[in-house]
Amino acid sequence: MPASAKPIRELRGISPSDLDDEVLASTEPLVLRGLMAGWPAVQAGRHGAASADAYLRRFCRDATVTAMLAAPDIGGRIFYNEDLSGFNFASLHTRLDHVLMQLAGQRDNPHPPTIYVGSTTIETALPGYLEENPLGLDARDALASIWIGNRTRIPAHYDLPDNLACVTAGRRRFTLFPPGQLANLYVGPLDFTPAGQPISLVDLHQPDLERFPRFSEAMRHAQCAELEPGDAIFIPSMWWHHVEALECFNVLVNYWWRQSPPYMDTPVNALMLSLLSIRDLPPEQRSAWQEIFRHYVFEADERTAAHVPEGARRMLGPIDDNAARMLRAQLLKKINR
Repeated sequence: MPASAKPIRELRGISPSDLDDEVLASTEPLVLRGLMAGWPAVQAGRHGAASADAYLRRFCRDATVTAMLAAPDIGGRIFYNEDLSGFNFASLHTRLDHVLMQLAGQRDNPHPPTIYVGSTTIETALPGYLEENPLGLDARDALASIWIGNRTRIPAHYDLPDNLACVTAGRRRFTLFPPGQLANLYVGPLDFTPAGQPISLVDLHQPDLERFPRFSEAMRHAQCAELEPGDAIFIPSMWWHHVEALECFNVLVNYWWRQSPPYMDTPVNALMLSLLSIRDLPPEQRSAWQEIFRHYVFEADERTAAHVPEGARRMLGPIDDNAARMLRAQLLKKINR
C-alpha cells in the first residue's frame, strides 16, 4: 500500500444476498471481504495458479480475445511509448486458451513479458462460467467481464458505470482517488488511450514530483486495499482507480451498471462537443456559456422551466425514450450539417 494512502472501508461477513442499495449505490468505495467465498472459481483460485488456470479452461471454446503483450522491461505497466505517439505494448487477437498457455509457460519466470487480457465479456469468452459463479445482480442489468494476466499495472482511470470487481485468482491492489482529484492526477489524452479510458500519466511506483508536483496532493486523498481470492471492491462511478495485479496468474471478474436510464448518452459525448464548440470561445462568451450550463444542467431544478407552459417545455421537460430519440436526431442533423 502506498505509504500515504488510507485503507478503504471494509465490510466483512457479507454474502451476495446482502448486496442492497446501501452497498451498490454507495458514493464511497467499499471492500467486501469474502463476498464470493462460495464460488467454485474462488476455491480453485485459492489452490494456486495451476488450479485457477485449469478451472478457466473448462469453459474455453474457440472465443477470440484481445491480448496485450509487452517486453519484460515495462514492468507490467500498460502505458504509452516515450512521446505518447503510441503504446508500449502490442495488441493481438487470439484464442483465450492460447493466452492461458502463454501465461502457464511464463509462470516460473521472475521477469516475464507482460501478458494481459482486459474487459472481455464472460458470456462470449467463457459460456457457463456465470451460471457456476452467480452474484445475483440481474436486476441491475450488469455487464459481466473478465480480466486475466500476470503481474500488470493499469494506470489510474475512471469508469462511468458503477463497478463491482471480484478477485477470483491471484491478488490485486487497488488505489483509488475521488473525482475531485482530476487536476492533481495529470491525465493524458482524452481521445487516444491505451484501453479506452483517459489515464493518469503519473507512475504510482515512481511518481516524478518535479514533473507532476500536484500528485502529492492527490496521494493525500488516496485510498488503497489489497484483495485476495473471494474479496470484492465496489468502485463508485467516476472514482479514479489504479489496479495492480500481484501474482504470476491473476483473474478478476467485474460487473458494470449505470444508475441512469438506458436512453441517456455517455457524458463524454457532451464533453467532446464542448471542447469543439465552447473551450476556445473568447473569455466573455465562455463565461456566458458557463452560466447557461449552470442554469440548465448543473443546478437545474423545478424552477428552471416553471415559467414555460408544461406542454411547451420540450427538451426542458422530463426526457424519456421518445424525447431522447428526437433530441439525438436533432443533434446528429446539426453535427452533420
